Amino acid sequence: MNATLRINDALLITDRAFKPFQCVAWILPEGNGEVSISVVDRQEARLLGRCKMSSSVYTDPVKLEQTLEQTREQLSRNGAHFSEWHMPA
Repeated sequence: MNATLRINDALLITDRAFKPFQCVAWILPEGNGEVSISVVDRQEARLLGRCKMSSSVYTDPVKLEQTLEQTREQLSRNGAHFSEWHMPA
C-alpha cells in the first residue's frame, strides 16, 4: 500500500491493529489534524493505552504501520495480548 490514506481508511486499519480490543478515536479540538487513539478493553472496563497521530502519520502507510507496530509493542510490554496483524498490502 503506497497511496496516501484517507482518515477513514487509516482508522479502520488502526482498529484492526488492536483487536481484540476496541479503539476510540477522535480529532483533537486544536484543529491541527491530529488524531488521538485510545485502546480500550471493554470486558474489563479499562484503558490499555493511548497514542496520538498527526495527519503526516495517518496519511502515510509506512509511517502508520511503524506507529501502530510501536504502540502494539509498548502495550504488549504492559500486558496486552493482541491478535496477529499485518498492514494491508
